[in-house]
Parts: sequence; structure tokens; C-alpha cells
Amino acid sequence: MIQDQKLEAVLNRDKSYDGRFFYGVITTGVCCKPSCTSRHARPENMRFFDTLTLALKQGFRPCRKCKPDQLDSSGNHQLITAAINQMEAAVLENDGQKITLKEIAGKLGCSSDHLSRTFRKRLQIGPMDYFELLRTKAFKTRLKEGEDIASAAYGAGYGSLSRVYEKATDNMGMSPASYAKGGQGADIAYVIVDCFLGRMLAAGTHHGICAIYFGDDDQALLDELHEEFPRAEIGEEIGDLQDWVSVILSFLESDRQKIPSIPLDMYGTAFQRRVWQELLKIAPGQIRTYQDIAQNLGNGKASRAVGRACATNPVSLIVPCHRVIGSDGRLHGYRWGLPRKEALQQWEQASLSS
Repeated sequence: MIQDQKLEAVLNRDKSYDGRFFYGVITTGVCCKPSCTSRHARPENMRFFDTLTLALKQGFRPCRKCKPDQLDSSGNHQLITAAINQMEAAVLENDGQKITLKEIAGKLGCSSDHLSRTFRKRLQIGPMDYFELLRTKAFKTRLKEGEDIASAAYGAGYGSLSRVYEKATDNMGMSPASYAKGGQGADIAYVIVDCFLGRMLAAGTHHGICAIYFGDDDQALLDELHEEFPRAEIGEEIGDLQDWVSVILSFLESDRQKIPSIPLDMYGTAFQRRVWQELLKIAPGQIRTYQDIAQNLGNGKASRAVGRACATNPVSLIVPCHRVIGSDGRLHGYRWGLPRKEALQQWEQASLSS
């Protein structure tokens, strides 16, 4: 957050900023929350701090009226929020320099290890992975707004285009150029065909499949594709896509167990891609729980996040999220409906026994 934003939050007594920063008044020596109802000091007499700890180290004492020291007795919420503020500011400043964990921790008055452990425990992701997600989000947003790749890269805080391409595989799947086209002017072809799961829409770029949807209504499937790629040039096509779809249909109509190898052109966050990689390790006919996947990723508490990553999988069937169930042994949350998830599991079991 920049100083003007903080001052505006204080002047408006905006409660939504409580915990995101604190301010001290040098004439009284008191530190307050942004929503404090005390009479406002002059702006030149205010000092802003990302954490209460930093304010206390500067000699300010907690305000008896708004009691900022009781906002979060553990301080963990404040620490994480302050760290996120630092990351957002780093992206916003667009200086092309990647902020380090040591720099963030130093500004917050704690050790790098403590910040990393606290951040990961609360959010199931490391602080620097989170920072990369912020940069990727900013990059994608700028591309969707029509900026060219170079402008979007520097605007999101990447020091060079090479850095964007280095991160592309981990954070987006598609190359930046491919995603830029996906946001504006991409050539995405699609076909809609019948299969035992109902109607199947498959879409792809010149690089590979970017979507496989199942449903009952052709227009609804096409609407979803347009929602995913709102500025793309989308149209029907034969050629490579038709060939890829033929492979998929042959797979669905046979008793083969191994999912066909088809080029993919999909994107996702670093965490989503880790989940999808785990899904690809599940053999046909086998079942894993969201908890199993989370534990394989090194965080047994991330089962809900795993579920969300499965729900956002854009290429159903090829990345087999239908092979994951809840810890209670029941089917949960399939994007195309639980009956299709059950049908896929039964089909695979039948293929194994035939």
C-alpha cells in the first residue's frame, strides 16, 4: 500500500484496513488502528507501520481507545497481512527487481525462517511462491487489458522478458505470448462431439489442447469457452484439433487404460500445476483422496486447496481429476457433475476387468 492509500483509510476510519497497517502520532506517542475514532492528527504528524511490533519498537504505545494490541493476540494475522502488503507494493512499484524473503522479513522485524513458517502454515504456500502469483496475476491482467508482452512484463515487475519466460511454465503453462493471444486475438479452434459422457467440447491452439468440457447443451459449452477466453478468436476447425479429438474419442470408445499423449496448452498457478502433476501419476482405475494429494505435496492441511485445483482443471479426462474422492469415500465436486465422475470411474474399472 502507498502512503496516500493509508492516509485515506485513516481519514475514512475504514475498518477493512484494520490489521493491514497501523499508524502512530508523534505528538502523542500513541499507535492506532486505521478505524480509530479518536480525533485525527495532522498528516505530517502521522507515521505508518506494517506491523504493531514495528510501531512499538519506535516507542509508540497502543491506543487505549481502539486497542490495536488486541486485534490479534498471536500477531500471525498481522505479520502475514503486512508481508502481503510488502509484496503488493513491490509489484506496484514496477522497479523490475524481485523482492527477497530476507528483505520482507527485515522490514517486518522478524527472521526469514519465522516469516516463511508462519506464512506457509496459514496459507499453505510459501511467501515467495505467493509473490510470484501476485506478479503473474498482474502480468495476466495487463495482457487482458491489451498491453503488449514487454509492457505487461515490466509493468508487473519483471526485470526482463527472459524472466517472464523462465516463469511461464511454472506459473502459466501457456507461454506469455500464447496467453496474451488468449486474452486478445488468439486463434482457438473447437469441436463439439458426442461421447458416452454426453456432449464433449474440445478446444485448442496451434500448440495443443487448452480445454475439454462435458455437458448436455452445445451453446452452454461454447459460452463457457468464451468466458474462459473472452477476447480470443474462437471458431470451428478441422486439422490438428480434429486429429487430437479423434484420439480422445478412440480412447473413450476402447478399453485402453493409458490416457493418450496429446499436446496441452493450458495455464495455471504454480500450486495448481503441482496438483495436476500429481493427478497424472494416478494410474487408471486407481483412486486417491484430496488428502492423499495434499500429503504428497508436503502439506496435509491443503486438501481444500487441492479440491479447488481439481475444480479448475481445464482439460478434464487428460488430467484425471475424476480419480480423486473425499476422505469419506464419497464423490465430491466434479466440474461436469458427479454422475459423469462416477461414470468415468466405472468405465475405467470395467476396462481393467475386461
